[in-house]
Amino acid sequence: MPAADTHLKTAPKIESSDLSLGDLFKDFYSVPDFQREYVWEEENVEKLLEDVYDELYVEDGHLSDGPEYFIGSIVACPDGKGTLQLIDGQQRLTTIYLTLCALRDHLVEQAQNPPDTLKGFIKSLSMDPRTGEDVPRYRLALQYEDSHGVLEQIAEATIPTSNIPKTTASVGHIVVAYQTIRQFLTVNFGVETGRAKQFFAAFMSRVKLIRIITPNLAHALKVFETINDRGIGLNAMDLLKNLLFMRTKSTDYPKLKDRWKSLIDVINGCGEKPLRFLRYYIMSQYEIDWSKGLREDEIYQWFVENSGEIGINSDPLGFVARLVISAEAYARFLEGKDTQGVPIPYLENISALAGAAVRQHLILLLAGQNLSRDLFVELCRQIENLFFCNLITREPTKTFERNFARWSSELRQVKDSAGLKAFTDKYFAPDLASRAREFDFAISELTQSRIQQYRLRYILAKLTQHIEQQAWGNPAHASLNQYIEGAVHIEHILPQTPTPVVRAAFDKPDEYESWVERLGNLTLLEKTINGSVSNDAYSAKKPGYAQSSFLLTKSLASKPNVGVNTQLNRAVKDLLQFDEWNSSTIVRRQQMLTSLARRVWMPDLADSAT
Repeated sequence: MPAADTHLKTAPKIESSDLSLGDLFKDFYSVPDFQREYVWEEENVEKLLEDVYDELYVEDGHLSDGPEYFIGSIVACPDGKGTLQLIDGQQRLTTIYLTLCALRDHLVEQAQNPPDTLKGFIKSLSMDPRTGEDVPRYRLALQYEDSHGVLEQIAEATIPTSNIPKTTASVGHIVVAYQTIRQFLTVNFGVETGRAKQFFAAFMSRVKLIRIITPNLAHALKVFETINDRGIGLNAMDLLKNLLFMRTKSTDYPKLKDRWKSLIDVINGCGEKPLRFLRYYIMSQYEIDWSKGLREDEIYQWFVENSGEIGINSDPLGFVARLVISAEAYARFLEGKDTQGVPIPYLENISALAGAAVRQHLILLLAGQNLSRDLFVELCRQIENLFFCNLITREPTKTFERNFARWSSELRQVKDSAGLKAFTDKYFAPDLASRAREFDFAISELTQSRIQQYRLRYILAKLTQHIEQQAWGNPAHASLNQYIEGAVHIEHILPQTPTPVVRAAFDKPDEYESWVERLGNLTLLEKTINGSVSNDAYSAKKPGYAQSSFLLTKSLASKPNVGVNTQLNRAVKDLLQFDEWNSSTIVRRQQMLTSLARRVWMPDLADSAT
């Protein structure tokens, strides 16, 4: 039987429905040709998925029995052909549709049969309102020209997305979004039977949004304008502003207005969500029940209940002034700088590692914003190490917030180096020690498909940088950017696209692709050299590696040696050289990189590696 079309006729009035994704996709949707194309970047897709995952799962990776998760609203109107035209929300809905396609393909790849309901949410029968015939139809169709049928190709799964030509920016964004979702599913669910199906069930039943349906396009555009220009209701930022004006003398209104404008300008200027800043500000500066956390919809009530303690009642202007100072610090932290605007390499590294979706470290940075420059730099160094170790061992981001909020009260009391050491010894060191074995296992088993590309580049850059710093002790190597920039490529020693001769010469040709992806097979190489080594056999590549300025890469071919017991010799003494390249040498190099990773991110535990 065809799926029910609930809005074949023009709706007589504006309707608003609170729907789960499962209920939402009982209807068919189209993005009209006058809409702009799909523009979401990888970070937008990753943020949506990580937010959903954090809401649905508890810290041990199991589904929670918590509440439903609201992800916003969409505006649509009937087109008279059995579908609803999307006027607002197409970026979000396209991403959700791609997630359903990716879930199906992930299950197929893991030799699991995708549920019929999942397939039905991608494509189903629909009655043609003109003929009464059942016709197959995609649940979401893109009608703008720049789409070039890419969504249909992904929905049909007839060819790998890597073979879809990125003929337009929109096609490129959609392909990257799909690949980002597939990587998210692999990282979080892997080959664990049933977990992806559990995620699908929770995703469709517990993730909800509000769908607004209008009688016609004119009404839909008016609703869209209202939502985007005037907003629906007041959020915590608006309510806090009203609360402050209520607590301020009328003669001070001009001052409050100016300070509030400064606050909004700073937050908007750094591209941050105001409510996230407010949450992190509260967590970093005040005592909260960290076991429960603080949701965005609880922010205003928190301010009301604590308005006396935090100075809103007695000195609202002073409170806003403190808020502005923290917002300015927050904005500089996002730029990789301290409160005075001076760059800190460790902060820049965290940005390269965290991406746009993960920002919980800002809680600790705000708590430590009054530290001296030297102490703050040391705090940033330790946060980077802690942050990476938590991410690589797949610690849920909810745990970051809980721990960082819990630790902030003590961090605010730190005044000197002894106090900072006592703080990190109490909180950071035990956390690192507790996950040392998991860390070793994660690095020793790391492959390219198990981690986001920007994080893989960060890992290779840090390993490469560490050897350079140990060998030369030159401040010029302090910035990670020189190892991440476009002139540096990730080189696959066993080539990704081998000639038949290279593939046949590998000792495990039937498993070739899996060995190509292993961390032990990867290194950084200058673009100028990368072009010359190409897809040749290892013996032909070695001279190119020997020309690299990166010691970690150069040492593949021959170990640099200067004098006796020199700084350079000590830096490269544990680096291995290889005369041939096969599965066993890839394993040996990955073991070497695992030991090196301990020294980079767990320096105090490096000697205790097991």
